Amino acid sequence: MTMNNLSSGAPLDIETKQPSSPSSSSSSSSTPWRNHHITTGRISVLLVLVVGISCLGLYKSANPFGSFPLSLHFASSSLPITNKSVSPGKFDTDLERVLKSASMKDKTVILTTLNEAWAEPQSIIDIFLESFRIGNRTHGLLSHLVIISLDQKAYARCLALHPFCYMLNTQGLNFSREAYFMTSNYLEMMWTRIDFLATILRMGYNFVFTDADVMWLRDPFPHFYRDADFQIACDHYLGNPSDRNNQPNGGFNYVKSNPRTIKFYEFWYSSRKSYPGLHDQDVLNKIKHDHFIDEIGLQIRFLDTAYFGGFCEPSKDFNLVCTMHANCCFGLESKVHDLRIVLQDWRRFMLASSNLSLSSPFYWRAPNKCSLKSFHPPKLPESN
Repeated sequence: MTMNNLSSGAPLDIETKQPSSPSSSSSSSSTPWRNHHITTGRISVLLVLVVGISCLGLYKSANPFGSFPLSLHFASSSLPITNKSVSPGKFDTDLERVLKSASMKDKTVILTTLNEAWAEPQSIIDIFLESFRIGNRTHGLLSHLVIISLDQKAYARCLALHPFCYMLNTQGLNFSREAYFMTSNYLEMMWTRIDFLATILRMGYNFVFTDADVMWLRDPFPHFYRDADFQIACDHYLGNPSDRNNQPNGGFNYVKSNPRTIKFYEFWYSSRKSYPGLHDQDVLNKIKHDHFIDEIGLQIRFLDTAYFGGFCEPSKDFNLVCTMHANCCFGLESKVHDLRIVLQDWRRFMLASSNLSLSSPFYWRAPNKCSLKSFHPPKLPESN
């Protein structure tokens, strides 16, 4: 079944104005002393109160995440997190600045995460950015991409490659090396991602989240559903975008910021406790049928693999494909090898299209090394 094109076009308007970082301001007032014979005791008490209130104000200003109910905190915050709910606007100014700089007019951003392993030269991040440059109407979308770095080396590499980078402080967790599927480090990384994306929604931003091993070959925005809150790609697509029996893949999704999606992400994140040892995608498969989804009125759509394909279920039509994901693939070396083949095949197709020499259908040569049967991960300690 082919997914209907329900959107008139991609929101490619780019804001080039660089906003200034929001800063907190404080004001103070003083009451004139009317009685010049106030006792020393009263003066001492007043001074204690003034100093106490001032210190409290400084603490609030320096710790905007002091009341944010998340398991991670951001690079600009060095104070502990409590479980109280956050007041509107209490967000990291560095994060707010980079999101505002990269967002489209409707406050939509494209997000990906990066660690040291995937940031190595000629590795995943280079192939990912290259796909935007050679894709069909995708180069301009780089102006809306924010790379969330999970360690210092990844952040340094991002700054060398891209204008919109953000360093996420993960409270001592080490996400720098390759996270093998279903290891403890992998699970921590996946749940940290869900936690962080909930923050983006609370800040009022819509987002397309994309793993960096997703190749952007054609502008996907015309193929998103206008009436959906949460749209997600699939490992296996059953033909109906509303069928919750579709097998979703958390590596590519488009989410609108509204009360329904915020509640959903909070529910998704909290559900990890109900299903210990499962990663976010498996937990999503557990909760997608939960009555809570219907209670909050969340509109879910599953994206057709004809447009949003992957190695699990490749798109068969080069004239339709928007993204190609290296899912159903273990190992960095295998991913890099096969994603390079994907870009080679795409270049061949684009060249043939420009020369009007499409005499026969095009087929993907990948997956090649990406095989669940052939991959044997090295024995690594579970410690991070």
